[in-house]
Amino acid sequence: MEFAEVVRRRRMVRNYDPDRPVPPEVVDRLLDHAVRAPSAGFAQGWGFLVLEEPEDRERFWAATTPGGGGRERWLAGMRRAPLIVVPHANRDAYLDRYAEPDKGWADRAEDRWPVPYWYVDTGFAALLMLLTAVDEGLGACFFGIPPQRIEAYREAFGVPPELSPVGAITVGYRAVDHRSPSLRRGRRPVQDVVRRGRWT
Repeated sequence: MEFAEVVRRRRMVRNYDPDRPVPPEVVDRLLDHAVRAPSAGFAQGWGFLVLEEPEDRERFWAATTPGGGGRERWLAGMRRAPLIVVPHANRDAYLDRYAEPDKGWADRAEDRWPVPYWYVDTGFAALLMLLTAVDEGLGACFFGIPPQRIEAYREAFGVPPELSPVGAITVGYRAVDHRSPSLRRGRRPVQDVVRRGRWT
């Protein structure tokens, strides 16, 4: 598929065919493309938890949804996804990398960073997975884990303290889907969000 077509077709899919697993070679491609994302200092401070087994996916939903249920309409289709990937950011990998001799920030001070690139870079990796899913003829959705459910998620999967989940991605073959009501807002025109030369 042409890259422009991949970008045009990308959207958050919230309903999946539960009877069509994602082929193992496609899962491998999703992850291989994710680790090709750019990262500051080539720190590559990310980690990915892949959940393919039904019991692992059920444990994910039980741990991450309010009340452990997650059976509301918008989640019902998401729960059918045969694959969940949870991207994690590792701040320490960046602080350690920039304390190395070629970078020269020996104090590991977090306030030197204009934005937390560990989250930005992990977001880049997540986007590459979303685009790869489209290229493979699949649907995918990136969504957040509620802050009050992070500890339950960590405990359920033994996630080390240095790894912070930035969200989760469901992946699978699309089923009939409900369009998000947010789409009624329309896409902002390029001329509304781009300035050339200076802002004002």
